[in-house]
Amino acid sequence: MSAKPIIDILVGVDDIANIDKSVFKALQNIGFLRLRVERPGEIVLAMFTDGTYEIKTHFIHMIEYENELWINQLFFHNYLNSNAKARDEYRMIKVNSAKLKDININLYTDLKEPFVKRIFNKRINKG
Repeated sequence: MSAKPIIDILVGVDDIANIDKSVFKALQNIGFLRLRVERPGEIVLAMFTDGTYEIKTHFIHMIEYENELWINQLFFHNYLNSNAKARDEYRMIKVNSAKLKDININLYTDLKEPFVKRIFNKRINKG
């Protein structure tokens, strides 16, 4: 699938509200910075190419292991891998988003959210 050269890493934690500060310090020591992205039940960190903090190379998405969001994320990943039509539709959302002048992570998330939720609903509705 066409995409920016960014690696997304999903990390399961016991309790999203009580992650020890040493975890963030250790991640910072290897180049990951916590973003000010407001997403329910999720903490997002990124690694950048240099000190300008403009070009990201990796994202870490921390969510509670085996909760609803965790299960949905894995379902989404597997669904796209097994469904060419959905994969193409998602690819077009990504391509069209990349063409926007003032795109940022929050706007990008807003643009793909209806599609993502529709796929999540397939798991919930078993179809």
